[in-house]
Amino acid sequence: MVLSMAMLPAIRRHLGIDAFYHRLRQAGKPEQAAIAAAMQKLLTVLKAILRHQCLWNPAVHISKT
Repeated sequence: MVLSMAMLPAIRRHLGIDAFYHRLRQAGKPEQAAIAAAMQKLLTVLKAILRHQCLWNPAVHISKT
């Protein structure tokens, strides 16, 4: 629940996450399913950043394709 509440501002402000979310919505996914997929994507990116001990770089971590 808390992570889904945090995703709403991320979808509005983060260029990679919002593009991913809107692409899913345009493909016909329900809103909650698209939010859940965006949460999973963000968690995957955060785990990779921690694993590699690198800084956040949207050009590397969030693909716009």
